[in-house]
Amino acid sequence: MDSISNATIEDLKKVSTATIATCLFKKGLKNQYIQGVQPLQLGGATMVGPAFTLRYIPAREDLNPIAVFKDRLHPQRVAVEECPEGHVLVFDSRKDARAASAGSILATRLMVRGVAGMVTDGGFRDSGEIRELDFPAFHQAPSAPTNLTLHQAIDINVPIACGEAAVFPGDIVVGDDDGVIVIPAAIANEVAAECIEMTSYEQFVMEKVLEGTPITGLYPLTNEKIKEAYRTRKKH
Repeated sequence: MDSISNATIEDLKKVSTATIATCLFKKGLKNQYIQGVQPLQLGGATMVGPAFTLRYIPAREDLNPIAVFKDRLHPQRVAVEECPEGHVLVFDSRKDARAASAGSILATRLMVRGVAGMVTDGGFRDSGEIRELDFPAFHQAPSAPTNLTLHQAIDINVPIACGEAAVFPGDIVVGDDDGVIVIPAAIANEVAAECIEMTSYEQFVMEKVLEGTPITGLYPLTNEKIKEAYRTRKKH
């Protein structure tokens, strides 16, 4: 994994997934947004951290009885105990929310261990309890049945698909009220710096729009007088 600085993590907490999506699109990356997931808690702090992944496959009844949870090496349990502090646990649940990817006990354990958040393209059980935690969580929909009824945990920290996006271990995962986006690790520092600049200009644009300025020449920036006004603003 490429080295991601603490400054990059902090910068990405200050920008939106919408801004990141635009930045990535400019770089030719069009499919980094995890489709179909939403935050359990609105208005919380932005979730940022490297991806640690868990992959599910369709459950097979002879291999996936409830007794498998007694196995200390069960991949779901191992992932919860091994996901590093500051990382985001990302589940590949095959876009199937009919059975839960995890519940409030595992979410609480991740929170206590210092994990940055969790994301599934399936569902979480105990969603009301998870919503009350100080822990970012994103899913497709609430789901009461245990994951064993449909999902079999099979691989830890391997490349996965989540909501039609490819997620590699160490990619930087960012989540806010709009959803979750994945930044390839190799360009995360670069993207963070560019997004900080984009956010600064977008704040300037909003100020001008509220003053009554038309968006032509302002957004995108093509008017030379506006360019000079923005340069002047940045100096102060």
